[in-house]
Amino acid sequence: MDGDVEILKEPSVEGGRTVFIPPGKNYKVLQAGRLMVVKGKDLGKELEISKERVTIGRSRACDLVLSDPTVSHLHAEVVTLEYGRLVRDLGSRNGIWFAGHRVGELHLQPGSRFQVGAETLRFDPLRREHRLPFSARDRFGAALGRSISMREVFLTLEKAARSDAPVLLVGDSGTGKELLASALHNYSLRAKRPFLVFDCAAVVPQLMEANLFGYEKGSFTGALESRPGLFEQASGGSLVLDEIAELGLELQPKLLRVIEQKTLRRLGGRKEIEVDVRLIATTKSELGRLVDEGRFREDLYFRLNVIEVRIPPLKDRREDIIPLAEHFLQNYNEVRKRLGLPPVVFSPRALEQLKRHDWPGNVRELRNRIERAAALVQGDVIDMDDLFGGDMKEDQLLESERILPYKQAKQKVLEKFEKKYLTRLLQACGGNLSRASERAGLVRHHLRQLCRKYGILPSEVAGKGRE
Repeated sequence: MDGDVEILKEPSVEGGRTVFIPPGKNYKVLQAGRLMVVKGKDLGKELEISKERVTIGRSRACDLVLSDPTVSHLHAEVVTLEYGRLVRDLGSRNGIWFAGHRVGELHLQPGSRFQVGAETLRFDPLRREHRLPFSARDRFGAALGRSISMREVFLTLEKAARSDAPVLLVGDSGTGKELLASALHNYSLRAKRPFLVFDCAAVVPQLMEANLFGYEKGSFTGALESRPGLFEQASGGSLVLDEIAELGLELQPKLLRVIEQKTLRRLGGRKEIEVDVRLIATTKSELGRLVDEGRFREDLYFRLNVIEVRIPPLKDRREDIIPLAEHFLQNYNEVRKRLGLPPVVFSPRALEQLKRHDWPGNVRELRNRIERAAALVQGDVIDMDDLFGGDMKEDQLLESERILPYKQAKQKVLEKFEKKYLTRLLQACGGNLSRASERAGLVRHHLRQLCRKYGILPSEVAGKGRE
């Protein structure tokens, strides 16, 4: 016993599992755990693990907030799996250390000790359970999801719709962040008021301030009349700041001021204008990491991260793939019906490959492939080749190379990946090695060596990307 908390030497939840769903229930049962600082500046500080993901770092937005300067703002996460837990580094400066070695992730055992910066933490399972509810519905607005992970997202958004608190939607490209933001607005008390979206990645920095906050006549060359910005236009409703990580540092203090004071001053103006906006931000980046890098203000991150919702990638919720595919195909069949064409269906082989594909483009890629296949199919059955075409050779690479020795097969796959990755990276960065090395997290010299290895000339690759 440790005080009034009973520490276990092994998991107590049904069948040794740390989390499970009782039959017929709309909740998970999670075995509690505890993280305690046993050495370092925050000695004695502890956190009870009562949800499937908890974060560790210096940011006030983290679940376990540590004060030592060697700890990054968003340093690590502890994730609960069906059997056990693991701690995972989130791109921190000083990493996670275990038994004298730096590790990317570590499966935690009762009593495990690991270092986060200069602080040593101990993990212990507890004889206590928590219920984690999820939505009874498999949709939220136009967003569909039968998987438990998506129904957890839906429940959080259902609750968030009843408040005006800022919401931060975190997820890879194509996971449906804007669709969920729209549904959140439609379920809120602001549903009949404006819903506007501003893509921070699509507007040059010089125009961002005028777009968001408006401007007065004569405030800059070409300002022939006064215009309200998106905050004024959305007043009473909701404003989505899509890809908020792309918002420049020079504008972040002004955005923070609008959030906190609910007033703004137009570009070139002196008058304070009141605005009433529900703010929804989306990002595919870890904002906590950008705070560490000096590219995002911590105070703004904290204000945006009041309700954080993480949207899982499609490959992590495979039970949603076929229902989504059938939904998209049904929508397209309605178009075919209006054109007097018969409906199309998936072949068994197509359905099997849909389930196996990794979907790097997530739901957006799934929808695009189905729409293209339905438009171009010969006949009324969509087969595997209609969906994936020449991509199948890559998808089936491991199938054809299973007869090779493991190291040889692995090397071939790695070489194909590296060449394709480098080509796309340099195209995205316009052939600029410095930008490419920063984006990839590689030393510039190492990136140049990889290019030489595969005979890739950055200038030529950049030229092809513009064709």
